[in-house]
Amino acid sequence: MGRGDLTSREWSLLEPHLPSSGGRGGRWNDHRTVVNGILFRIRTGVPWRDLPERYGSWKTVYERHRRWSADGTWDRVLHAVQADADLAGRIDWSMIGVDSTSCRAHQHAAGARKARPRIPKKSTTPRHHRPDEGLGRSRGGLTCKIHLAGEGGCRPMALVLTPGQWGDAPQTIEVPDRIRVPRPLGGRPRTRPDHVSGDKAYSSRRNRRYLRRRHIRHTIPEPRDQRSDRQRRGRQGGRPAGFDRDHYRRRNEVERTINRLENSRAVATRYDKRAYVFHGTVTTAAIRLWLRR
Repeated sequence: MGRGDLTSREWSLLEPHLPSSGGRGGRWNDHRTVVNGILFRIRTGVPWRDLPERYGSWKTVYERHRRWSADGTWDRVLHAVQADADLAGRIDWSMIGVDSTSCRAHQHAAGARKARPRIPKKSTTPRHHRPDEGLGRSRGGLTCKIHLAGEGGCRPMALVLTPGQWGDAPQTIEVPDRIRVPRPLGGRPRTRPDHVSGDKAYSSRRNRRYLRRRHIRHTIPEPRDQRSDRQRRGRQGGRPAGFDRDHYRRRNEVERTINRLENSRAVATRYDKRAYVFHGTVTTAAIRLWLRR
């Protein structure tokens, strides 16, 4: 076993949720070897062609990662390992933090074909495909932004990719809406945390109204300009937004979640041309965090 490969315990947690090997067209290469190759590339950021020989053909590793990113396999695996963790009481639902991080896009991440991609051997469009490929231009060059929700154990619950220049507040609704933890013993998947925290970038009437409608308590500081505008409008400005300092002290948890994700170099710097492949890369890095103790 190489450095960074899945341990026996981690593989025992992951294996039941992977697609079955074999079927029409012959047997697939061993899942564990291929997944270790995918994790090696995500951790180190090396080009696919430079994968060590112990992981087999680089093209096999890349094609399986691309296929599983396109058909939503990585998303299903993430939900499955979250369900196992929730069943064991390892998810802290008391506080979910929402934040974002901008990652620089490598020059090789540009230049994707304009034609809409297709899932291999199917006529459907890959999940999480974006016409803009999630790339935005700024003064620093091409950037991509990862919006995510993290729980108290510093592990990602859900994520959304946008171009780097997009704001945080408009994604406040979409990110929590993607939290969906199945319940293996029966019942609807859990989608609602007890509390949501965000910084000043997430303060808006729309976001607060959305959280109140879902009966989710929230701690989001009100910027000075919004507070002065509310006071100037008098009764029409509404009541002051509540703010709990004790809950806001846990704001560091989502920031630590982002730091743990960006320990993977292929997440901190985007090398994938297609948005759906990069989404699969970030999701795989999140799955690895859930498999650890």
